[in-house]
Amino acid sequence: MKTLIEIRDLLVKRGGRETLKIDTLTIERGETLAVVGPNGAGKSTLLLTLARLIKPKSGEIVFNGSPLSKLDELAYRRKISFVFQDPLLMDMSVADNAALGLKFRGLPKDEIQSRVEKRLEQLGIESLSKRRASQLSGGEAQRVSLARAFVLEPELLLLDEPFSSLDPPTRSRMLEDLSALLAEDHRTAIFVTHNLNEAAKLSHRIAVIVGGMLRQVGPARQIKAKPADDAVAAFLRELPH
Repeated sequence: MKTLIEIRDLLVKRGGRETLKIDTLTIERGETLAVVGPNGAGKSTLLLTLARLIKPKSGEIVFNGSPLSKLDELAYRRKISFVFQDPLLMDMSVADNAALGLKFRGLPKDEIQSRVEKRLEQLGIESLSKRRASQLSGGEAQRVSLARAFVLEPELLLLDEPFSSLDPPTRSRMLEDLSALLAEDHRTAIFVTHNLNEAAKLSHRIAVIVGGMLRQVGPARQIKAKPADDAVAAFLRELPH
């Protein structure tokens, strides 16, 4: 199937308040969709809902042709990886951190080692494999976090502002490496960011969420040239140029 995710008439409430509303959104297999919007707009809520960490009030999410609500939770969790803003590494070596999810799944040791070595090399941190997580810089730690996500070979990769705490040069290099990895793997990814230029570089399309509502989806150039409504136009005006 070409389409991996279909969202229809989705409504998510948190604390009794509507935090996300999406009439329709389709994400193709192998696509990178960037999600942009102001603070508190509902961007992270979308990722948490897709990860089944939040249950929607109404509507439907279809994953690979099956309603998400009817899929076995553990089996579905094994199809996705989540990269958070903070790396959340364990106090162990880089290689052991990257291998953690595979060990939980009981994969053979030689396969775990092969997968970990491949991803550490792709992310330029193979020389750090024996270093403890506590001795890493912010950029190195986030590279380990990405390696840990990619070794699982997920069908869907969810990234919640993973580079926001990094300095601009480190952030730029990370963005380039992630873009190359996604292109090489043809992996479906949803990438939340505040930075429209960052979103444009990494993604095929951009989804703009403002005020808890998905308001526009399309290429960056189209969104900049023709904002769908006043809320999108106002968001674009507030961005640094």
